[in-house]
Amino acid sequence: MKNKVTAALLCFGALFSTLIAQNTDDNFLREITSGKYASKGIKNLRSMADGEHYTSMNDQNNMIIKYSYRTGRAVDTLFNANTAKDCNFKNFSGYELSPEESKILLYKDVEPIYRHSFKANYFVYEIKRNKVKALSEGGKQQEATFAPNGKMVAFVRDNNLILAKLDYETESAITKDGKMNEVINGIPDWVYEEEFAFSRAFEWAPDCSHLAFIRFDETKVKEYSFDMYKGLDPAYPQYTLYPGALKYKYPKAGEENAQVSVHTYNVKTRDIKRMDVPLDADGYIPRIRFTEDPEHLAVFTMNRHQNILNIHYVNPASGVSRLVLKDESKYYINNDNLDMIHFYPDQIIFASEKSGNRQLYAYSHVGTLIKQITDGKEDVSNFLGYDPIKKSYYFEATENGPLRRAIYTVDSKGRTTKLSQSSGWNSASFSNSYKYFINNYSSINTPPVISVNDASGKSIRTLQDNAELVNKINNLASYARKEFFSFKTSDGTELNGWIMKPANFNPAKKYPVVMTQYSGPFSQQVKDQWSFGWEQALANQGFIISCVDGTGTGGRGEEFAKQTYLKLGQKEAHDQVEAAKYLKTLSFVDNNNIGIWGWSFGGYTTLMSMSVSKDIIKAGVAIAPVTDWRYYNTIYTERYMRTPQENKEGYDQGSPIFLAKDFNGSLLLIHGTADDNVQYQNTTEYAEALVQANKQFDMQIYTNRNHSIFGGNTRYHLYSRVINFYKRELK
Repeated sequence: MKNKVTAALLCFGALFSTLIAQNTDDNFLREITSGKYASKGIKNLRSMADGEHYTSMNDQNNMIIKYSYRTGRAVDTLFNANTAKDCNFKNFSGYELSPEESKILLYKDVEPIYRHSFKANYFVYEIKRNKVKALSEGGKQQEATFAPNGKMVAFVRDNNLILAKLDYETESAITKDGKMNEVINGIPDWVYEEEFAFSRAFEWAPDCSHLAFIRFDETKVKEYSFDMYKGLDPAYPQYTLYPGALKYKYPKAGEENAQVSVHTYNVKTRDIKRMDVPLDADGYIPRIRFTEDPEHLAVFTMNRHQNILNIHYVNPASGVSRLVLKDESKYYINNDNLDMIHFYPDQIIFASEKSGNRQLYAYSHVGTLIKQITDGKEDVSNFLGYDPIKKSYYFEATENGPLRRAIYTVDSKGRTTKLSQSSGWNSASFSNSYKYFINNYSSINTPPVISVNDASGKSIRTLQDNAELVNKINNLASYARKEFFSFKTSDGTELNGWIMKPANFNPAKKYPVVMTQYSGPFSQQVKDQWSFGWEQALANQGFIISCVDGTGTGGRGEEFAKQTYLKLGQKEAHDQVEAAKYLKTLSFVDNNNIGIWGWSFGGYTTLMSMSVSKDIIKAGVAIAPVTDWRYYNTIYTERYMRTPQENKEGYDQGSPIFLAKDFNGSLLLIHGTADDNVQYQNTTEYAEALVQANKQFDMQIYTNRNHSIFGGNTRYHLYSRVINFYKRELK
């Protein structure tokens, strides 16, 4: 849920940033919703095999251009939709080069499914022949992926794994038992995709001999459905008189999950074999990865409590497995660790919080510890690669506390060097040669700057400085800057926050305050990173906006983040109330007019906070909130709460529905009827609890809208609704 909500918050922030009211303010909102103040990036940048060049799409989405890292010049056009032979399209959505870089997979006509997944029409482009050919004529495909030799492509259609041999122009079904809401081959089910954050569940062996895949049997998983209506944008004419229904398998906390197993397909013999992997009956397989040895398929397994992670090496031909690595936590294994585990010929890079914060370790392929790579001073937030020539490791980590991120390298002697040049929020992607890296930098009041840097960290050139956006911001008389602050709660916990004051701030006046937060496990909203969001609109209306990251948030080590274990919502709500109390001590704050809002987990925390705050928080907006963890999915909920059967007290005390009688203040509830993630059921049941507790509230429902609540005029309407609510309740 975290990643999805972060995306929703960023969209909400960027677009809400002008919901100002009427007339000229209304025009400003229209500008924001049209993307006028959005920052620019680099589209689909890929390092090429030589490490000296990279590719990216042009702004028109019809070309793939090859650039030199060193000079910055365009040296070739790898694909041009206007000149390619047999190309019947003018633009495309994305691409991937084959490993030997002789072909390109292009895709277009994207049809979103859930968070990461989508269907699309894929095409194979042969660079030398300048020719385009459809990958398959049998309908849209999912997760089309080149074999390491570039001669085959595997993809999924209708829950079955399919193999296309390009040289022979043949297509054959690897599996045939796939069926909607019953069996899935090669792609994850809804809950795996959402909470283990991946959309492809198959992997090629490095020698192309085998294709490994996860099979999901969800026949015993209970089904959830929601109505679909005609609507307007988009419109579904088939539902004009009678609503339709979308049905899918959604395992709720304490309920049964899909049964998972790992299988391999022998490309030569066409045999399918089930791998003998030790797994609890209710366990998970969150990743499979081939190592560089084709006889070693790495299968990751977790128990249902998700506090034990095992990595098994499995022989794809025999199916025999052996345990290589194991990590265990008294709380849970952080899901973000999974994609920081990498396999090299001489070592395994492993991420773990066993020392108290996330660090990187090197293990041998028999599971013995070679060394701890990072020194433990900072929390590692991403592993960026290993240079086998220099024997150097590259990673992203916190810098002097949780607010900032920097790029580092560790050499063969264990010496750590910071490569990023500017203090703020840095992320990076390295060339295959590790001679260069693309750095994306921003700070709390500086829009993103994307640069090419050499191996020492020195900037060679700027690819994107967002100068146009900077100029627009500088010309906004109403632009309000953020300032960091920290304070101690009544129990002595120091928390970080930021505050925004109106551009024409007068310290002699009293201002109403709206607190914004997300508050979910390991999340961060208080960080030295650029954003231009709804808070600008509120500040322009004479509000002060503040954000505080409470207990459970990220960048501060395992113990701080995992204090919420088995009792989600309790400490988070306490800390938001403490933040409101702190704000009341400021001379320019109107003590009688403090509000709070949030989306998803943030909406949940809004309800929890207003259920324990007494008269401290006056008004709240809860968008797509969880209202009882029993309604949310197994993987996310049980990671932090275990099952309802094991932790009834935690579920009850962390349930806004259970606390509805204690809710205090004015409330606006917002939800989309087609939310597949935090289902509309949460809001309907909470609304009923408020009714029976005789609590008045406002409610806004959006037809056919999912968790992100967008489309047509929807976002503009939502933002107008929210700001008008605060103007009514806090002024």
